[in-house]
Amino acid sequence: MKIISVESLVIPDVKIIKFARFADNRGFFTEPYRESDIANHPDLKALANLEFVQVNESFSAGGVCRGLHFQWNPYMGKLVRTVSGRMIDMVLDIRKGSPTLGKIIAYDMPTRATDASNEWIWVPPGFAHGNFFTEDSRIEYMCSGEYSPNCEAGISPLSADLDWSLCEAKLKHLFDDVIGKRGTLSDKDRNGLSLSSWLNDKRSDNFVFGSC
Repeated sequence: MKIISVESLVIPDVKIIKFARFADNRGFFTEPYRESDIANHPDLKALANLEFVQVNESFSAGGVCRGLHFQWNPYMGKLVRTVSGRMIDMVLDIRKGSPTLGKIIAYDMPTRATDASNEWIWVPPGFAHGNFFTEDSRIEYMCSGEYSPNCEAGISPLSADLDWSLCEAKLKHLFDDVIGKRGTLSDKDRNGLSLSSWLNDKRSDNFVFGSC
């Protein structure tokens, strides 16, 4: 795995890992993940001792929004990449006591076969995670905990009390245009909790800044 760069987003626990593709006249080859390269990178100490125990893949049509999902017991961090198409990833801080509690950010992750690199986004435990798509897209994500249906919850990405102030304005406008007006969401996601109702739920005490 050739790591080109590691970038912290405006919420610094969320990382972007850019890795190389090697192209020739046949196409390209890439090594998206190698445990030792992640573990030994000085900017990825949070991932050094993690074991990824589940890999998920999903396809979404353009105009689809998924999330915002999270779980505990076990906690689940996610390493997510776009395999084809365009994903805009969304990350909401739900850690009580965090200076960015309730703030949501987005990161644009398109990919084309001719690109010289691809990217992972690392979403650690303590964050609600979702994404939306402007075109038919396929994504893959590696999980640090197995799915636990009795210990999961979700906050609606349409909840009026989310704080978008840290999000790039162009991505918030894109969300409003693609999803807010005509987006396709599951009933579960559309009718998910508001941020305030989650924070008033005793289960929210599973997510405390510095302890997840």
